[in-house]
Amino acid sequence: MTVINDGIKMSYEKGHVLLRCLQDKDAPLMYEWMQDPDITKYFRFDQNMTTMESIKQFIQDNQNTGKNIHFAIADAKSDEYYGTVSLKDIDYSARKAEYAIVLRRRWQGNGYGAAATVMILDYAFFTLNLKRVYLNVLADNINAIKLYQRLGFQYEGEFLDHLMTANGISSLKWYRIMKEEYEKIKR
Repeated sequence: MTVINDGIKMSYEKGHVLLRCLQDKDAPLMYEWMQDPDITKYFRFDQNMTTMESIKQFIQDNQNTGKNIHFAIADAKSDEYYGTVSLKDIDYSARKAEYAIVLRRRWQGNGYGAAATVMILDYAFFTLNLKRVYLNVLADNINAIKLYQRLGFQYEGEFLDHLMTANGISSLKWYRIMKEEYEKIKR
């Protein structure tokens, strides 16, 4: 993994996958997945409220400082935007953060999500020195759950009929991975 740090711009490269700061050029491809009903059915935002301007504002407001870190998942050679991986609500005193990931549909199932997850977990545990990374996922998002379990996330529980989505009321599953668990996997 190559680490380049010049202020708030960081990139982490592993094989064919690059994590880098989100850039304005990513906005059209972010808009693509935000308008894809096969992807957004697992999200809790109204895709009809998303505009190109709101995406560009998100990119400008989230330059990887403070409590939220959002990286573009990109091809290491072409720099094409594939998706976003994030650490949200970072609590440095409790040493924990929430993980999130989304990939454009054409890049799902090709190992990019797994590679980006390993890279951001390395960043969380070995750069930020966090102790716990957690996530929540809609109970019917089976492919995501399989990925999280394969990468070592441990199931912690379920909030039944917890939130309203475009598909109706949904249950939410919670997973976590601790630094010491991740270190054992990395060996």
